[in-house]
Amino acid sequence: MINDTKLFFSHYDLVLAWADRTIRGRYQQSTFGWLWALFQPIATVAIFTIVFTRFVPIDTGDVPYVLFSYTAVVPWTFLATSTTDMSASLVQNMNLVTKIYFPREILPIAVMLARFMDFGISAAVLVVLFIFSDLQLSAVPLLYLPLILLIQLALILGVGLLSSALNVFYRDVDPILKLFIQLWFYASPIIYPVSMVPEALQPYYFINPMAGIIVGYRDVLLYGNSPGLYLLPAAAISFTLLVTGFWFFKRVESQFADIV
Repeated sequence: MINDTKLFFSHYDLVLAWADRTIRGRYQQSTFGWLWALFQPIATVAIFTIVFTRFVPIDTGDVPYVLFSYTAVVPWTFLATSTTDMSASLVQNMNLVTKIYFPREILPIAVMLARFMDFGISAAVLVVLFIFSDLQLSAVPLLYLPLILLIQLALILGVGLLSSALNVFYRDVDPILKLFIQLWFYASPIIYPVSMVPEALQPYYFINPMAGIIVGYRDVLLYGNSPGLYLLPAAAISFTLLVTGFWFFKRVESQFADIV
């Protein structure tokens, strides 16, 4: 795995080139271009805010619901779009996979990087939301943001590499993954706070790594707190998935050209 990792990083220029190609292809002949990276999370949060403040009120304390939900929707959208794109990346580029040699993990990782740009654009809206709110960012907790993002990247890479490799052999993986992500959404504290989960169930609830990641983002950005111990299972599961996904991907990589 060490040699495979070194081989991947020796092709970093190809990764960046493919990510750039993916971004250009996505927004080519698009009237709004990169603004589409803003429309999805903003529209989602607008609907959530109307529903869960007017019709089914959810108590978020002193934090406006629009900020509460947006802080979770942005990382969730990054996870959902990245993993689904990564799952289909090998099958959609079968001509390259069968004819040209290169580390095949470049394809799913490059499409994740393309979605990372969308993540950065949509995350910038948080600055605007904070300007119009009374919340103040705390400097020390903000230092944990790179760590939380690193854990989320490990989770996305693990799920994405594993699903992209499996999708080559079993095309049912792609629709199953999309269904799983829909269910995963409601099992994560996106539209509701963790305080609504019974205290006795919370240790099991945080087995879901996105629960710890989202609560971590909220604690740092909204409440000015450092992440708690809940981030440990998120990190352990995410990096375990990353190692497992990369190992499995490289183990079956030699069979891709014959099956695709």
